[in-house]
Amino acid sequence: MQDTIKEIFTESIQVQIAAGEVLPSALEAAAFTIAQSLINGNKLICCGTASCHMLAQHMAGILINYYETERPCLPAIALSQEHINLGQSTQSDDQETFARQIRAFAQQGDLLLVLAINGNEKNIISAVEAALTKDMKVIVMVGDDGGELVGLLGANDVEIRVPSKRPSRIIESHLVNLHCLSELVDLTLFPQEES
Repeated sequence: MQDTIKEIFTESIQVQIAAGEVLPSALEAAAFTIAQSLINGNKLICCGTASCHMLAQHMAGILINYYETERPCLPAIALSQEHINLGQSTQSDDQETFARQIRAFAQQGDLLLVLAINGNEKNIISAVEAALTKDMKVIVMVGDDGGELVGLLGANDVEIRVPSKRPSRIIESHLVNLHCLSELVDLTLFPQEES
């Protein structure tokens, strides 16, 4: 069992090292995009697949509250995974859960941050499509080969692709990447004077 534990840690570390090599420019672009959107008076809308939903909530919570240093609240929201209607729920309802929320209250200039595992998750694809119809910029955090999601992105969107195919390693890297973005956004919007 201890060998298995060591293998899990080693694999996780290797993915983080590989991500550290390939993701800095994408993370920098994403942080700048988030900061610019907030400066312009817009909000960050976050959503994620079932296994990434907690990360979407975490990112919105960090912006609303703060990362490591207290600062003013920033406008962010994590979309609900729940769909509520009085009729029978269908598979298309599940696929449209995030898209319907985006169509209901997102505005042009808002920014969508999506977290996915392989980029082929239908509810995330429909969310991105809904955002693009509102002329929103999109930041996609994904793993594997990026799937269908990467084909939807334009020149002003940002793709942060974790170099792994394993869902557990992708989720771990998403968390590190979100913390990196949080710190970069804070440094951009609220530069600290060194004493």
